[in-house]
Amino acid sequence: MQQNQEINGVIVIDKPKEMTSHDVVAIMRRKLKTKKIGHTGTLDPMATGVLPICIGRATKIVDFLLENSKGYACEMKLGEATDTQDRWGTVTEKSEKIEVTEAEIIEVIKSFEGDIFQIPPMYSALKINGEKLVDLARKGIIVEREARKRTIYKIDNIVVRQHTISFEVICSKGTYIRTLCHDIGVKLGCFAHMTELRRTMSDPFYLRDAVELESLELDTASAHLITIESSLSFMNAVTVPNTTKYAKLIENGVKVNLESFFSENDLKNAQKFYRIYLGEAFCGIGEKTEKGLFMKKRF
Repeated sequence: MQQNQEINGVIVIDKPKEMTSHDVVAIMRRKLKTKKIGHTGTLDPMATGVLPICIGRATKIVDFLLENSKGYACEMKLGEATDTQDRWGTVTEKSEKIEVTEAEIIEVIKSFEGDIFQIPPMYSALKINGEKLVDLARKGIIVEREARKRTIYKIDNIVVRQHTISFEVICSKGTYIRTLCHDIGVKLGCFAHMTELRRTMSDPFYLRDAVELESLELDTASAHLITIESSLSFMNAVTVPNTTKYAKLIENGVKVNLESFFSENDLKNAQKFYRIYLGEAFCGIGEKTEKGLFMKKRF
């Protein structure tokens, strides 16, 4: 790829350990020689895996990608709770004896499938009154946090090796897997903390799409670039006739109601956002409101 050629799309990075999501963005800006870069969901420094990076005009779709479900492979250890809810924290509580069977462990873990409520951990990037919880925690300040509703769509591939357990989980955005591990330990009555975390999916991106940060260079970036259109594949498509009338209306940003172009299937499975096509050409994102379907973002 030539240096003067604009890059627009998503590159999925397999985030290394001991690096923040912001670190990855900073490195990508240097490598790709552009400031228009943003990530689609923070990963803890010690976590690895899928980190979609939006580049150029694709930064306009960051907010749409943040809403999607996530997938993780994690490992947890029974017997100890830590202040960070993972192995990189300080042990706060210990179990003298762990008296749970493999069947009980699996039953408790599976009981977390469905809608749950999580109290965000103090060691997190979540802000309360403008301050990150992690910054307050480092000062020894503990504040009250409200429990938040999250959804665990599926937990499977549970493997129990004495007091070490691994499993895979598909969940809604904003779910803390280390808090899930902590809460599993509480329900088992023996404490627990997360020991490893790897994000395997951030819909619609998977590990198979990911590239190692070290190997990415400007002249090879296009080989790993996922188009804006493909990155929005989770949205239903609505096709508008490619006529001069509609082309001008959409080009000029006129609030034209596109709802009449819904298919019967779209009406049955109404979403809030849609991919809008002018004939065969992808032209942006439409938003469904009470008044109809209107262009939200144009590309």
